[in-house]
Amino acid sequence: MGLTCNIDRRGRRLRGALGGLLILGSLGLAVGAWLTGRHAALGLPSGVLMVLGLFGIFEGLNGWCAVRAMGFKTPI
Repeated sequence: MGLTCNIDRRGRRLRGALGGLLILGSLGLAVGAWLTGRHAALGLPSGVLMVLGLFGIFEGLNGWCAVRAMGFKTPI
């Protein structure tokens, strides 16, 4: 399965922006974990948000949407 372009410019921008916001949220959780000492409670959610944010930026840069590649129609 190749990564053929399946989203337009609006979709690419949206996915990139959402990816950036997820990364900022991840960093916020990581700083919160560091400040409060709750590494065990906030480490996993922070890591998950980071991975999702990086994947969103990957989708935006490549013009490829995983959900659309599975056959679902998305509005953007």
